[in-house]
Amino acid sequence: MGAQEFRKAMSKFATGITVVTTEFDGSVQGMTVNAFMSVSLDPQLITISLDHRTNFYENADKIKRFGVSILREEQQEISMIFAKQIDKAFHDFTMLDQIPVINDALTTLACTVINTVEAGDHLLLIAKVDEIKLDEGKPILYYNSNYHKLENP
Repeated sequence: MGAQEFRKAMSKFATGITVVTTEFDGSVQGMTVNAFMSVSLDPQLITISLDHRTNFYENADKIKRFGVSILREEQQEISMIFAKQIDKAFHDFTMLDQIPVINDALTTLACTVINTVEAGDHLLLIAKVDEIKLDEGKPILYYNSNYHKLENP
């Protein structure tokens, strides 16, 4: 099995879309991440997976805290901006527990990194969830390498 076949197989798993944000070098940095999951309820832990080719990976040693913004269906463009599919500046952040997150996201989390694990060509950041803000709405989904909307809530 080749990398493309594996990637295609993984694209058959529908996911929500998050934007992960943090501050380093004096500015807010962010990236679109769909490799996000809850790990534990007690303590409340999540993990994100960072590709070795990303700016986030290159600066992983500087990342002590980060935000996760679970995007709503109206926020596809935001996902595309942080995935570098659209070349456009983005500045609509709010603070959650002193961490920048996307304003008006479906759910936001402020997290503290507690462990990192090298996993092939990715780095897993395991983090404790410090604060959560919930909102109402529908998530945007990613399936088969395309954006989708939830038809039945």
